[in-house]
Amino acid sequence: MSFHESLIAILGLAAVTLVCRGLFLWPARDIPMPGWLREGLRYAPLAALMAVVVPEVLMTHGQLVASVPDAKLLGAAVGLLSYLWRRNILTTIACGTGAMVAARMLLGW
Repeated sequence: MSFHESLIAILGLAAVTLVCRGLFLWPARDIPMPGWLREGLRYAPLAALMAVVVPEVLMTHGQLVASVPDAKLLGAAVGLLSYLWRRNILTTIACGTGAMVAARMLLGW
């Protein structure tokens, strides 16, 4: 792929991304939609995040994690406990990631 083709591809992808993400931001007033759809869309970011995180935590090399001493499971457990305690997303991410990194570096999991 030449430089010009790469540049056109990058600009095209940027334009498509801008249109897709800006579609809901451009109207001056709210888009009329049923209450059930509005309520369901509130959970779309959380569902997308869970769809990415859960397989990463529970699977290794395409199979379920077989051993309990796993750094990802420990990080998820610590993150869950942190969330139940503080109800803060940033603290949850920091505690879960910190526990996972500590388990990998200190325990070799």
